[in-house]
Amino acid sequence: MSIAGRFFRSLARFLAIAGAALVAHHPGAMAHEARPAYLELTETLPDRYDVVWRTPVTAGQRLPVVLKLPALASTVVEPRLREFVDSIVERRIVVMPGGLGGSRIEFVGLQATITDVLVRVQTRDGMRWTTLVHPSRPWLDIVAARGAFAVAGTYLAHGIEHILLGCDHLLFVLALILIVRNFRVLIATVTAFTVAHSITLALATLGVVRVPGAPVEAAIALSILLLACEIARTSVGQPSVTAKWPWLVAFSFGLLHGFGFASALSEIGLPRGDIPLALFTFNVGVEIGQLAFIAAVLATLAALRRIPIPDSVTHHGRSAATYAIGTLAAFWFVERVAGFM
Repeated sequence: MSIAGRFFRSLARFLAIAGAALVAHHPGAMAHEARPAYLELTETLPDRYDVVWRTPVTAGQRLPVVLKLPALASTVVEPRLREFVDSIVERRIVVMPGGLGGSRIEFVGLQATITDVLVRVQTRDGMRWTTLVHPSRPWLDIVAARGAFAVAGTYLAHGIEHILLGCDHLLFVLALILIVRNFRVLIATVTAFTVAHSITLALATLGVVRVPGAPVEAAIALSILLLACEIARTSVGQPSVTAKWPWLVAFSFGLLHGFGFASALSEIGLPRGDIPLALFTFNVGVEIGQLAFIAAVLATLAALRRIPIPDSVTHHGRSAATYAIGTLAAFWFVERVAGFM
């Protein structure tokens, strides 16, 4: 049996076992991660805010997180609750003397969960911004003003965080590194990937091109699986399109990955009046994170070359990495396709 045949046979076996284990032991795990809590603050009059607080419901249980507004905030319209199958929505109107700037909003109990809180704030002067609050830091400090420097720093950090936490994008880059052995060619290949995803990130974020997010995420997983198959082909000396024209393949798939970056950026939101700056610094942050990952991988490979490792061990290690990348990508692909079918 060819190496590709053995790969897909092993893949099918893994998916069957993993799928059975997931259903049997964690039937609600993925749904729990997919629904963050949500807080929306809209300033309708000076220092007067409409508050929407939504908490997800999983297996009939409400997320055990309590919204704690700043001490100076006073409620002028009592909370109204509305229960849905998957969430509970609370609406109220509060007055915050002096505005929200310089205050802290806390999410009591969030640290004991694995759920994020998506926060959107809109002021009367047209400023809009969005951020994620994580369990490791269950509060939000609202700055009094968001100048150009603050916007740049915020979106630079968002870009770095997104790429370093985006395992699918990092696996794609890792697969490119395993295929392209020449350093100069690797730099050209990564540059082509960067240019491509920068183009589609800008087009999608500015609304020039609109592509549904769910199919894009599934296609990104498929692109990683295809690269894993390409690594397997090069390992046995078979012709490979990626090995022959790596920059062209990287550019083509980079266009696809750019839509994935845009989907993440749309969840964060862009500040009105600073869209070009926020978009540019987010993209710079993505590139900083990507280059840091590439540097770490190349440094690790260079260190391993200094160790006297038998060729057989190196070959098996490369095969194991290839199968791991392909299996994980295939699992993501099946999971994401099932999510929108």
